[in-house]
Amino acid sequence: MSLFTVPSVGPFVSAAPWWQLPVRFPAMDLPYISFLVRNVRRRPRAEVLETATLMTFSLTVIVAAALTGQLWTLAVICLIPGRVAMFVLAWWFDWLPHHDLEDTQRENRYRATRNRVGSEWILTPLLLSQNYHLVHHLHPSIPFYRYVAAWRRNEAAYLERDSAISTVFGQQLDAAQYREWKRLNGKLAALLPARMPRSSAARHASTHPIPVNSVEPLTPGSVKVTFDVPDHLSDQFRFRAGQNLTIRHRIGGREVRRNYSICTSATSGELAIGVRHIAGGMFSRFAVETLRAGDVLELMTPTGSFGAPLDPLARRDYVAVAAGSGITPILSIMRTTMEIETESRFTLFYGNRTAESTMFATELDELESRYADRLGIFHIRSGEAHHPAAFRGRIDLAMVQRLLDNDLTSIDRWYLCGPADLVTTMRDDLTSEAVPTERIHLELFRGPNRSTHVDGFPNSEVTITLSGADHTVELAAGDTVLESALKNNIDAPYACLGGACGTCKARITTGAVSMEQNLALTAAEVDAGFILTCQSHPTTPTVAVDYDS
Repeated sequence: MSLFTVPSVGPFVSAAPWWQLPVRFPAMDLPYISFLVRNVRRRPRAEVLETATLMTFSLTVIVAAALTGQLWTLAVICLIPGRVAMFVLAWWFDWLPHHDLEDTQRENRYRATRNRVGSEWILTPLLLSQNYHLVHHLHPSIPFYRYVAAWRRNEAAYLERDSAISTVFGQQLDAAQYREWKRLNGKLAALLPARMPRSSAARHASTHPIPVNSVEPLTPGSVKVTFDVPDHLSDQFRFRAGQNLTIRHRIGGREVRRNYSICTSATSGELAIGVRHIAGGMFSRFAVETLRAGDVLELMTPTGSFGAPLDPLARRDYVAVAAGSGITPILSIMRTTMEIETESRFTLFYGNRTAESTMFATELDELESRYADRLGIFHIRSGEAHHPAAFRGRIDLAMVQRLLDNDLTSIDRWYLCGPADLVTTMRDDLTSEAVPTERIHLELFRGPNRSTHVDGFPNSEVTITLSGADHTVELAAGDTVLESALKNNIDAPYACLGGACGTCKARITTGAVSMEQNLALTAAEVDAGFILTCQSHPTTPTVAVDYDS
């Protein structure tokens, strides 16, 4: 029988003299038993049978323990912890919300219990949201993890009815005082220290053997791979939200190099990626079917610039559009943003065929519950006929406009990640709706095929700075800077070879190049002289690039 569904036992603790509380708290189950006995004819038969069975079993175990000389063992393992738990339940979930309130539920349900505000970062998880116990009395069917969201969505209506509110220290607040407390608390919240993630200490992408800590199934065809980074490499593998890892591994005697986005928060201290098996994908099949904890993979230090700088004092609106495994960098960005920018809001449109194929479904549900007032997630399904019609089909701008509360141009940052056709079409549609291009951040796991047209480029002498050493090589007309490095056994970093991941980024210090395509560098990085060496053809007789910049 639920502690929160029997209204007649509340006064047993909430109306008791203070000196009786230490005795009444651990005896909180007695009025419940009394309630059941008094109303045994009106209670459901199954409930009475279940309760009688459990009580009979409990008494049998206690008597058996006493007869066999194990009563003290049973008390230490079960009976005493049970009383302690009952003490805590009565104190936190009954006395704190109800004491010193004169109205009953029948008289005024808005003042029969209270919300307790302040220190919610610790009280809400500690009390299982029962510091918002008023919501339970008003809406008994709402689960506890939705209390905070329900309060914030209906706050104005509750305040109009003079709901009972107190601070964490017991000071009673009326509606006007609560609004003033909230205003002042909001200003102070921005002054709280935030743990800002730092970038990798690596000057350029360098490769290290890193053991796998765990491989967890996400869907029938995808896994989360978590790495156990040694302490001496922790600075090298720090990352910003939205960055990625390049993995090198030999499978069947062949070296495979793949790029995967990091899916964890940049403040978590955990390094993990999400891998979905794709048809013909050598490494993705290996990761899903064969990879195990304890295996060692060659990992490059984090690269990429999909994410954007965060500011603890900012109040921004973000929208992300992802499909399939495109959720991995978005998840990292979303988690980190929610932690650091406590006043910002985030909306995610996430497309999949079915619920079963949705990567990180549990993590997304947990995030939405934790940040219910600031985070909204729309699951769009294309392969489920029973999915609500408003969220069925494929994501496009028309769907986003219909479901989004805000005007498109009012969104501070857009994050797009998924198949190339979705990402590029959404980018083009947003720019056609007057969304500034600098607000649109996109990530492609694989760039379009490179052009085979290489006419018009001269032979060139290229100087490559890597790990503090200079290498001067001859570059044939039509080759890229990266190709010239690899042909001369220079271990320059790279991954996708399609201009999408940013692993091969370097700064040009002498001469000029022409990039075939750029899907990884921001306009600011290009203006600062950075290039993607896998896409860059020299246009001058001499060129110098620096991977260490």
